[in-house]
Amino acid sequence: MSDTHCPYCSLQCAMRVTAARGRLSIEARPEHPVSEGGLCRKGWTAGALRGHRERLTSPLVRSPVTGELRTASWDEALELVAMRLAALQAEFGADAVAVFGGGGLTNEKAYQLGRFARVALRTSQIDYNGRWCMSSAASASNQVLGIDRGLPFPLVDIERTDVLVLVGSNLVETMPPAARHLDRLRANGGRVVVLDPRRTPTAERADLLLQPVPGTDLAVALGVLHLLDARGAVDEEYVASRTSGWDDVRRAAAAWWPERVERVSGVAVSELEALVDLLASAPRVTVLTARGAEQHAQGTATVIGWIDVALALGMPGRPHAGYGCLTGQGNGQGGREHGQKADQLPGYRAIDDPAARAHVAAVWGVDPDALPGPGRSAYELLEALGTDAGPKALLVHGSNIAVSAPRASQVAERLAALDLLVVCDLVLSETAAMADVVLPVTQWAEETGTVTNLEGRVLLRRRAVAPPAGVRSDLDVLAALAERLGCAVPFSTEPEEVFAELGRASAGGRADYSGITYDRIEAEDGVFWPCPATSPGDAPHPGSPRLFGTTFPTADGRARFLVPEFRGAAEQPDDDYPLHLTTGRVLAQYQSGAQTRRIAELPDDGPFVELHPLLADRCGVRDGAPVVVRTRRGELTAPARVVPSIRPDTIFVPFHWVGANRLTNDALDPSSRMPEFKVCAAAIGRGRRGA
Repeated sequence: MSDTHCPYCSLQCAMRVTAARGRLSIEARPEHPVSEGGLCRKGWTAGALRGHRERLTSPLVRSPVTGELRTASWDEALELVAMRLAALQAEFGADAVAVFGGGGLTNEKAYQLGRFARVALRTSQIDYNGRWCMSSAASASNQVLGIDRGLPFPLVDIERTDVLVLVGSNLVETMPPAARHLDRLRANGGRVVVLDPRRTPTAERADLLLQPVPGTDLAVALGVLHLLDARGAVDEEYVASRTSGWDDVRRAAAAWWPERVERVSGVAVSELEALVDLLASAPRVTVLTARGAEQHAQGTATVIGWIDVALALGMPGRPHAGYGCLTGQGNGQGGREHGQKADQLPGYRAIDDPAARAHVAAVWGVDPDALPGPGRSAYELLEALGTDAGPKALLVHGSNIAVSAPRASQVAERLAALDLLVVCDLVLSETAAMADVVLPVTQWAEETGTVTNLEGRVLLRRRAVAPPAGVRSDLDVLAALAERLGCAVPFSTEPEEVFAELGRASAGGRADYSGITYDRIEAEDGVFWPCPATSPGDAPHPGSPRLFGTTFPTADGRARFLVPEFRGAAEQPDDDYPLHLTTGRVLAQYQSGAQTRRIAELPDDGPFVELHPLLADRCGVRDGAPVVVRTRRGELTAPARVVPSIRPDTIFVPFHWVGANRLTNDALDPSSRMPEFKVCAAAIGRGRRGA
């Protein structure tokens, strides 16, 4: 029996796992302060992949004769990978090999993956799928607040806020146990506001719903700033004492009168005024953004706009108030802190900072000058695969990019152009099915490691059961490859040793874990970073559950108002593609569905197209009938779901199945390099049954 945490979303609900007769039994842990005994259906069924008939238990190597994958020994597979990597780097240089990680990897694996890329492979070409999740909020928070920690306060704090504004979040479906906080907030007399083009289950719990045109959340934020200033509702004392740059934002917001906001966003003047009425009269306001606001080519600017709203109201740093981002993936927070990003070293350090390079190189036992510089961001890395100037080999850990990448058909072409594709996974995902070598690795219940939840609370998952024969951990794989590549620096396979080294490498950085140990995490049910180590004999640092109380981690201690320029979606509707397409999640599935689609207990009705009755009537589409969605990048046929809860000019497709991301736009945010998953121009028509 082991105390651990769910393998799925960033809430990281606590569970107790018992192994018996080859199966895993799961109980909720009511004593944990985050989940309080809550689990969603994905958590309750998380053990179902143990012993699943599609579980990989031996390496697979593609035969050059038949072109099919065949079983191989670990020695054969690892020798083949190491030989091919060495040969490609000898011919084309170190950057001929790329690495792609994931926001579901433990902190230990994410850290070791970045170290392996820079020390064993000496490549700059590493990034991860979290670039497609929280990077816009991360970019905005770093610029404005000086630090990126999804929530700078415990999640339970929202129960005591007076007004909670959820921008682009369907929290009730994406992290169901957290919905209790909305109910408690309202029971305490608070109000919930939701901005979403769809009336989701989260919106059903709201006191006020605004349904903007996809891609116009920033226009709404600018309109809110305009009205707050016009009504004298800006906290001028807070702004003067704790921020800089307000005058520039005030001048920019002056141009966003309510009628202009309505024309751009579709949010009526009366609805905008109702929102401002709530904000202006509330002693405590909390603004939370999520993927609906962030996965845009102007996602960073959108988040900046909403942080500006929180700052104008004087909320960040006050109890039960402020701004936060609802991180998505299970280790989406920790995964973006310790080195698997293209521009980053452990501790959230910049890879082009000489002091950061010197510190981390000393921990790693290498020359700082030997560390590569920044590489390509996630989509730009995939776009370069197999090209003359791009990587010729790719190692994938914890990601199903053939399904999850934008403009997925083009990404599949780039994967096919590689000389070598190596995928580490527990099932034959769509990406693994394209690989030259597939290495079977452990799942969450078969390994020990830490994750960092959406609050910045570092949690410990304890191994509940040994992996099946023939399955190894990602740490084992990296150590074995480093040795075969002739790397003189050792790579530990013990998670606690790796975490201790991570702590040393992160010491002094923004995300300082140096005062956190496995023993502390277990004793305290999680430790909040930053948590620096203290001198021998001194009391340990208590961790940092709440940030910004007296200062911001910026050069002058002030938060920085920044002017966000509204540009709108990169691709606007026209005569050929007159609709807005948006994408998102459904309750029973998770991410690319590689795991959840294989669990029989989870409903899997496949993809669908959600559209408004007015649009359905205009197009001659009936509920349940096949409908074809077309964009400039591809098309998808799926059953129609005709509902009155979505805007009449918008259609929605969930992204857990192959097809949705063949439609999405690969336009990138200039700061975060986030693709525009959440809006593009589309057209629909009646499909043929059986097509």
